[in-house]
Amino acid sequence: MPLGVGLLFFAVLLFVALMFVLSAIKIVPEYERGVIFRLGRLIGARGPGLFFLIPVFERMVRVDTRVITMDVPSQEVITLDNVTIKVNAVLYFMIVNPDWAVTKVVDYIRATMQIAQTTLRSVVGQGDLDDLLAQREKINQKLQKIIDEQTEPWGVKVTIVEIKDVELPQSMQRAMAKQAEAEREKRAKIIHADGEFEASKKLAAAAHVIATEPISLQLRYLQTLTEIAVEKNSTILFPLPIDTIAPFFQHMTGGNNGHGAAARPGPATVHLDDTETR
Repeated sequence: MPLGVGLLFFAVLLFVALMFVLSAIKIVPEYERGVIFRLGRLIGARGPGLFFLIPVFERMVRVDTRVITMDVPSQEVITLDNVTIKVNAVLYFMIVNPDWAVTKVVDYIRATMQIAQTTLRSVVGQGDLDDLLAQREKINQKLQKIIDEQTEPWGVKVTIVEIKDVELPQSMQRAMAKQAEAEREKRAKIIHADGEFEASKKLAAAAHVIATEPISLQLRYLQTLTEIAVEKNSTILFPLPIDTIAPFFQHMTGGNNGHGAAARPGPATVHLDDTETR
């Protein structure tokens, strides 16, 4: 054999051996695992790090063990009180058993998606609309538990399920708006009635004080005058106490020789211009 042909054959053989060795070296990062099959039989998961495979006889399937975030498409659901709504959710899951994820289900991501969709329709359809809006945390926990039980044989762990949005029909939105408005009007009327009740009690207490101390009514009249006089009014109407002007009427009617009591005057009208008011 010529020397040149021998060197060429040796170079090719060396290249094949190098490729053979390189194909046997596998490096798996921290967030992945390598599921090894030897002649079709499961050997187990390896990694992370550097390890060797027997070329031709062993095959590796990489499995990502990080948390996978998946949007559950909007599902049209009829609730227990016959309201048609659309609900979507978000799902968080991860692989905890790479061997099962490879050998027990063809596509664990698609399978988990289908389970999430059917479970979302089933759980939401078992409750009323008010329960869905008010007890969302409870429904999320129920969804997570059911989906996790279904995917556990595949080595999939569902960590979080959250309902993102609930789309209501326009007619239902208007009805709920009217209900909320009526509820707020009811609360406003109750608060107003409570205020009136408290004010009546205070007025009753004030009337009791005035009844026991008549001079307090006179002071109240003077206070009212000071409050009215602040404005630029030309006419001020205020009641005069009978006890104040009764002596004058008795003096004016003294010549009647007791023919009837003096007429009791009503509220007096005092005309003031702007200067006098100030």
